[in-house]
Amino acid sequence: MAARKSPVFTTATTFGRLLSFLGVSVLCGVLTAGLFVPMAAGAGSAASASITFFDGLPADLERATLATPTRIVAADDSLIATLYEENRQPVTFDQISPHMVDALLSVEDYRYYEHGGVDVQGIFGAIASNVSNGTSRGASTITQQFVTNVLINSANERGEEATYSGSKGVSDKVREIRLAIAVENEMTKDEILEGYFNIVPFTGNTYGVQAASKYFFNKDAIDLNIQESALLAGLVNGPGYYDPQVYPERAIERRNLVLGTMLEHGKIDQAQYDAAVATGLDLTITPTKQGCVAAEQAPYFCSYVEHLVLNSEEFGATAAERRSVLYRSGLTIKTTLDPAVQEAAQTAVNETANPDTTAGQVGHSMISLQPGTGNILSMAQNTRFTPGENPGDSMLNFNVDQYQDGDPEKSLGGIGGFQPGSTFKPFTVAAWVDAGKSLNTQLDGRKKTYPQGDRWTASCLDGGAFPIGEPEGWTPQNYGDTNYGDATVLHGLAQSLNTITFSTARQLDLCRIMEIAEDMGIHDGKSDSGEKEPLDIKPSALIGGVQDVSPMVMAQAFAGFAAEGNVCEPRALLEVTAANGKTYDVPEPECEQVISKETARGVNYATQEVMKSGSGSLLNYGYQPMAGKTGTNDSRSQTWFIGYNSGMATASWIGNWKAGTESLSGLEIGGRIYPEIDGSLIAAPSWAKFMQQAGDLYPGEAFANPPGNLLMNPNPSPSPSESEEADKDKDKDKPKPSATPAPRPTTAPAPKPEPEPTTEEPSEPAASPPAAGPVPGPENPEAPEASVP
Repeated sequence: MAARKSPVFTTATTFGRLLSFLGVSVLCGVLTAGLFVPMAAGAGSAASASITFFDGLPADLERATLATPTRIVAADDSLIATLYEENRQPVTFDQISPHMVDALLSVEDYRYYEHGGVDVQGIFGAIASNVSNGTSRGASTITQQFVTNVLINSANERGEEATYSGSKGVSDKVREIRLAIAVENEMTKDEILEGYFNIVPFTGNTYGVQAASKYFFNKDAIDLNIQESALLAGLVNGPGYYDPQVYPERAIERRNLVLGTMLEHGKIDQAQYDAAVATGLDLTITPTKQGCVAAEQAPYFCSYVEHLVLNSEEFGATAAERRSVLYRSGLTIKTTLDPAVQEAAQTAVNETANPDTTAGQVGHSMISLQPGTGNILSMAQNTRFTPGENPGDSMLNFNVDQYQDGDPEKSLGGIGGFQPGSTFKPFTVAAWVDAGKSLNTQLDGRKKTYPQGDRWTASCLDGGAFPIGEPEGWTPQNYGDTNYGDATVLHGLAQSLNTITFSTARQLDLCRIMEIAEDMGIHDGKSDSGEKEPLDIKPSALIGGVQDVSPMVMAQAFAGFAAEGNVCEPRALLEVTAANGKTYDVPEPECEQVISKETARGVNYATQEVMKSGSGSLLNYGYQPMAGKTGTNDSRSQTWFIGYNSGMATASWIGNWKAGTESLSGLEIGGRIYPEIDGSLIAAPSWAKFMQQAGDLYPGEAFANPPGNLLMNPNPSPSPSESEEADKDKDKDKPKPSATPAPRPTTAPAPKPEPEPTTEEPSEPAASPPAAGPVPGPENPEAPEASVP
């Protein structure tokens, strides 16, 4: 026989219930007495501990902003993404079904319209029921529950620990009563109910009746029927315990109990009750997509915007405050994104390097900026924005710097850029024309060795020069180790001849070249010293063989050329407004004229030649004025094309984002394997696909010609130093003369010469047209790049 429990020590016995009754009665006495303490104190009653306690409580409930989802939208107000900690969609009282009101009041507080915030009759009734039946019936009114939820919301808003119903002490209950009375004095009954319906949790992170109605039934709260209302009303007592997805039997039992109270209090008749209890749950679960992982468009741009807000003190002095503002204050963040441009970019990127048919380490990104404003029009990437471990999954943004302004406390979620290769060459041309030199100056492009100790003018370095340090000297070369002959600066850029770039730089100051690049916005994309760090000053920097630069920054610089030297900071935010009407300051267009218009026009004249006779000459991008430059780093792990006009500048990058020095050659890209790759082979045609769809959205005007002195044919003799070096190397190298176009006239452009497919990037050949057939692959293995220092 099983041992019997002692009847003396169990609350299930009459004696135990009596003890429980006495304990609860004491608590009830304190609570009830508290209702009259303020009046007694006002009448001059003797002081007591209770009076002192009440005097320390706030008379009014301080309500924090109700946590509401934030919406990030594009420039046309189309949704990008919704961010929240609590999924809440506030509604007014008249937007809630009367059945929902009846169901809630029937089960939670049927005397709601009769009491003043605290139901003394309900308290004694709960005590009697609990003692006589051994239940744990509560006595909190809707107003008290509203107060509790407001206090929890306020604590969460401040990042403090909240006190929930199951952990309340006597002081908490007394405070709740006092605040409930204060609320009843300030708000109407319907206003309190409206607040309650918008703040109470229903399941998980779904808060408020509208969000719950959408989640469980995919309908608005005004359209809830009797049984649906009863189900939701039953949930507020235990959102987890009665979750209809996890515990359907409990949920139906609880729903039917609510229906019974509705029948008992005359809110429905017997026929309605019978019909309602005979139904199933009939759920239509419709989760609200949340966060940038569920973005409707441009998830990486969404992530970038998210980081900007979390980094800006405009949205709070501390990181916790900024997170609260972003995820709880119902911001509407209007951005610069143009959905039409974004769609064109994402389509081009996906068609070129779809993650399902591309090696996991191969990334492809494309970003467009508007010259003159810095507005980011699009930000596309070929990977899936997800924390998964599958190939093609990545949360890293290939388009942006690692940190904002080089501050390691301000992540941008970016990878930090890649070596820019020959897309850096226009900065050398900029320094050349800035010095008043003609683009049609012929230079010695023969292959030569710069011996150890050879000094390159660099006024900002110690000793005023950069010395070659390699014991065997340094011998830069062109693609295929060919085409070493005299050529103009203009032709050298169009064909991306390394030897012409270095011959150009020998007549300049390396510091001035790098200074122009820095002024145009170029900096190390992985800067972490608290500021944007400039690139190293050395000859290999002239062809991008230095630190990594992000596609956004490259687009910014080329947009500066397009705007005739007016460089603008990239800009993503147009306006930000909170649900309570508060507005936040966002950066206005921040632009600065960093080089002269004449210098920028000289660069634009040269980069247009890339599109006429160089690596962009065969691209099918539509008819409009266009300039551009290809780029490939030494190891062929990073390839680029940057195309621009006065309406839009776009950087297209494709490279190995996981192993920065491992060549793309032999890796699957879009279902194909390429033996050798350069910027003209994939990045450029992808840009052309993009332009076919987006080019007319931001058409460019004709570029203005530079001053005549920048186009004249001075045909100077080589400088003494260049002649000495050429004589020194000619017997060793024995270069063969190469065909060079005739000097350009000072006004009209020269006839377009045939592209030289082995003279490029380091030397990149003319790209194949993306729309006229398949992208060149193994059957056309020519690639334009050679060893880069």
